[in-house]
Amino acid sequence: MRNVSIDNVDSLARDVVAIGNDYAQGFLLPLHRHRRAQLLYGATGQMHVSTRDGEWVVPPQHAVWIPPETLHAVKFVGVTTRSLYIAPECAARLIHRNRCDVISVSPLLRQLLLEAVDLPPLYESEHECALMNLLLLELAAMPAREFDIPLPRQPALLALCQTFLLAPTVHDPAERWARAMFMSASTFRRHFLQQTGMSFSAWRQRACVVSALAMLITGKPVNEVALSLGYDNGSSFATMFRRVTGQPPSFYHPA
Repeated sequence: MRNVSIDNVDSLARDVVAIGNDYAQGFLLPLHRHRRAQLLYGATGQMHVSTRDGEWVVPPQHAVWIPPETLHAVKFVGVTTRSLYIAPECAARLIHRNRCDVISVSPLLRQLLLEAVDLPPLYESEHECALMNLLLLELAAMPAREFDIPLPRQPALLALCQTFLLAPTVHDPAERWARAMFMSASTFRRHFLQQTGMSFSAWRQRACVVSALAMLITGKPVNEVALSLGYDNGSSFATMFRRVTGQPPSFYHPA
């Protein structure tokens, strides 16, 4: 099925519903939720997914796992998507994740996703059911990528984090944040870890990596990205980026 809303086909008597959609540049799906879990795959372009717990950048040829009933918004940057909507009881057996995750998409999973949206809505032949079963098995084997930025619930700290994400820099000191929160540096670091599950320095680096990822996908030169994040040169940035993501910055440049 193509360019239809899951709300119109959610009641189909199948564990998995596959839908393909095309989105205009900059299209925003406001906060919404689904009864089913969703695997949202971007065949082209870039997606930004946000929930109350964090933000995710989804590069081309990756997908994001969204658990059932998760309130989320998605911004699409020139994206053609393939989505699987998986019944909650099936999703619970398949992937034991109760949070969003960006996942790698293998060549096999990619091809299965492309094929799935062309199946009849009420697929039932042996071949069609085998394709869907193989798709779910391959999905369960895919690793998660650390392309998320956890966000705190505490309002004052959340405001600081959201301001930082507008212009992240690797050298922003914890002491500045601590003063803004009227805390000592040590108290602030403990509070930040409690709120986000990450140390301040690790979160700051993650935010810079995810921001860099979004810029690299648009074709910005590595040196320009590095300097915008406060690195002295492209080489030091590339070393950090590869250590965190496992890939050089050039891997995410458009072909």
